[in-house]
Amino acid sequence: MTSTPPRVLTIAGSDSGGGAGLQADLRTFFACGVHGMTAVTAVTVQNSLGVSGVSVIPPDVVAAQIETVADDIGVLAAKTGMLATAEIIEAVAKACDRVHIGRDGTIPFVVDPVAASMHGDPLLRDDAMAALRSELFPRATLVTPNLDEVRLLIGHDVRTHEDAREAARALHALGPQWALVKGGHMHDDPQCVDVLYDGETFLELPATRIDTIHTHGGGDTMASSISSALARGMSVPDAVRFGKWFVTNAVKHAYPLGGGVGPVSAFWRLPEDGTFTVS
Repeated sequence: MTSTPPRVLTIAGSDSGGGAGLQADLRTFFACGVHGMTAVTAVTVQNSLGVSGVSVIPPDVVAAQIETVADDIGVLAAKTGMLATAEIIEAVAKACDRVHIGRDGTIPFVVDPVAASMHGDPLLRDDAMAALRSELFPRATLVTPNLDEVRLLIGHDVRTHEDAREAARALHALGPQWALVKGGHMHDDPQCVDVLYDGETFLELPATRIDTIHTHGGGDTMASSISSALARGMSVPDAVRFGKWFVTNAVKHAYPLGGGVGPVSAFWRLPEDGTFTVS
């Protein structure tokens, strides 16, 4: 008998192309050595070219998924992805409270506010954006928006590192314990610099920008690797450092898929020659 690994819950939408969403979360969980569980919020019709349809799961079903796995299997960290509607966000907040997920409970809660498409277009209505700010941010251990999501959430157009620090301050003021402003969309910068802030101290995490268009699922992969590290008992700064390292390698190994934007890849965690042996 082997021991039960750390368990991490993703509360997110499904990507039929397998590049992002809960599919990206689950493969990242596996690559990080944790057991992944899901609360599905929406089923998308999408491929490498974009999203052509969305079917939303009823809020009470989303909440029931969270509570059912938490009550039986247990959760050591949880993260969100696309939450689709204000009603789902409110249901998630209440369910997380009931099972002690979030800053006032015992279980770390990473809120990845999936609010913009890969082209920067809004994915959520105004009421859902308001619910993210009022319901989930105050419950979050960590929020992890990209620059398009920062613009939609707080109206900051981040163009410099000082802008990123100002955005982190504004995000932290909405209630999370920590705010992470990701710099991957600052395309003129040869470095991808992420800024982490706890209300007192800034931690800047640079990495050399990688020349690829294939970045689908990068935000999901970073949030889920951070969540995996938190489930293993790392501090928030160390978990974010781990997530930065993990997603940087995933972007380095991104691959083309279909006719559009391919996914970042967790295959770098496998043997380099890609061979399989049976013994």
